[in-house]
Amino acid sequence: MTFEFATAGRILFGPGKIKESAAVASTLGKRALFVTGNNPDRAQSCADYVSANGVATRIFSVSGEPTIQAVEGGVAAAREFNADLIVGFGGGSAIDAAKAIAALATNPGQPLDYLEVIGKGQPLTEKPLPSIAIPTTAGTGAEVTKNAVLASPEHRVKVSLRHPLMLPDVALVDPELTYSMPPSITASTGLDALTQLIEPFTCCRANPVTDGLCREGIVRGARSLRRAFENGADASAREDMALASLFGGLALANSGLGAVHGFAGPIGGMFPAPHGAVCAALLPHVMRANVAALTDSGKNDAVLDRYREIARLLTADPTAQIDAGIQWISQLCRDLSIPTLSSYGITATDIPAIVEKSAVASSMKANPIQLPGNDLERILETAL
Repeated sequence: MTFEFATAGRILFGPGKIKESAAVASTLGKRALFVTGNNPDRAQSCADYVSANGVATRIFSVSGEPTIQAVEGGVAAAREFNADLIVGFGGGSAIDAAKAIAALATNPGQPLDYLEVIGKGQPLTEKPLPSIAIPTTAGTGAEVTKNAVLASPEHRVKVSLRHPLMLPDVALVDPELTYSMPPSITASTGLDALTQLIEPFTCCRANPVTDGLCREGIVRGARSLRRAFENGADASAREDMALASLFGGLALANSGLGAVHGFAGPIGGMFPAPHGAVCAALLPHVMRANVAALTDSGKNDAVLDRYREIARLLTADPTAQIDAGIQWISQLCRDLSIPTLSSYGITATDIPAIVEKSAVASSMKANPIQLPGNDLERILETAL
């Protein structure tokens, strides 16, 4: 057995940790570009606090999931401000944008030189600007991953800029920052977190370190997502979900994902569909398809045992079988009002194009078994 594990230089976790942001920032730079999402006001108090402690700040806002063009704008803003530190403050989109800006600000050429699938996929040659990742949602785990997912409207796809040097210098995870998430965002990001624990645990690149993270994360997500959805001020539930998200990020960055994320990138590039909600809509259907294909193959009992373990972790029933876990996820999606794919304008006529793009997605390569095209089509049909 061989494997590699890498993560952010430091991980600071706990309620109130945001108060340490100024001290952390001052050790990394003197001029910080704060990269945030649709509501830049959310980052303003943190930026003001950092600024009051001797680090000049400027805010750069990214609307929605980051596009190549938006990141190019961020790179220009970083250079114009002479930033020597990038702070990602927000959901996964803001943090991904921050990581991409930090990388491209120091590396020559164009984004397509480094992007996977649609670009040249070249490795970075220069170390990115120092970065701090401060998540305000609990789902993506982007604060501890080495890639940034960028949308290319021209290609109608989302792809990754990926390199080990893109791991943030500091991941500062304060569950209190997630209290204000509305129920719908809590639901979609929380199911994204569960997906990013289930897929690394069953993927073809799983390893003992990520296995432990996934087991612990699944238990926390299973017992707390519904509670966080019903009561956003439930401190212990929010802490559990922040940990589940963090563990999912650690796991996916060091093992892999699977067909859910293989689909999610192309779908997110083709339709105005939030990443977490797409993952949630697909998860039970992909689980069912994988289990069926693994069973038919007759030679993947070890992976089926993992799906059986997932069922027992989700349900807290030591006798639960695989189908109970799939049913548990399906019921959770219904209870949390997860929209179907058709709610984003996806129809049966779009399925061939989605399958074609998904088949070459990087995440699809780690799926525990290669699913044929007709299985991929059937997953999408049932998720509409």
